[in-house]
Amino acid sequence: MKMLMRLTLAALLFAPAAALAENTGGAPDITEGWNHLWRELMIDITVIGVIFALITVYLLIKYRRRRSDEEGKGVKLTQLASAGWVFIPAFIFMADDIFLAAKNFELWNKMREVPEGAYEVKVEGFMWGWDITYPEGATATNELRVPVGKPIKVSLTSRDVLHSFFIPDYRVKWDAVPGMNTYLWFSGKEAGEHVITCAEYCGTLHSSMYGKVIVMPEAEFEEWLKANTPKKS
Repeated sequence: MKMLMRLTLAALLFAPAAALAENTGGAPDITEGWNHLWRELMIDITVIGVIFALITVYLLIKYRRRRSDEEGKGVKLTQLASAGWVFIPAFIFMADDIFLAAKNFELWNKMREVPEGAYEVKVEGFMWGWDITYPEGATATNELRVPVGKPIKVSLTSRDVLHSFFIPDYRVKWDAVPGMNTYLWFSGKEAGEHVITCAEYCGTLHSSMYGKVIVMPEAEFEEWLKANTPKKS
């Protein structure tokens, strides 16, 4: 029954489970992958919770005390039956957990595999902001401008303390560590603005350490990049 519900809901509400959705440029849609996994988790929790609630209500009604002097008599179980009542439910729940963990691991690997042809920008965290450097030489602070539909690799480091580069709308986050180069990647499907914030406490003005991703049509991005790239002498 539970498997039938899972298949029906997945077919009606979610993207096909065979593969992650694709952005333009052939990059996996990691954001939708995490959204899909979260919905799956919520369905599982709800189904399991409802089943437990119904069983609990049934047992409370069936075995309730009907007289003040009534004493219950427990059914004596064999060792095999006792083991079954312990291990079979545990196996069912663990199977579901392992399934979700496997999907999580699959998404994790996709998140760490930067698509070919990704556009790389360097981001350096500092107390309290983000300095951004483009390969052409343009720079910005707290505003990461990127072209729509293109995978973006963000190379991270920090000049002082530990920070965590977090774009909630894209479900991506990674630590920026002093003396270490780390990275994450994302791809904006539509033009718009998205919050960047620091997800690791880094001092007095930690709550003010935020910026934004500005996803632009490619032509507008190229125009902005050209206008902000230093002229070669």
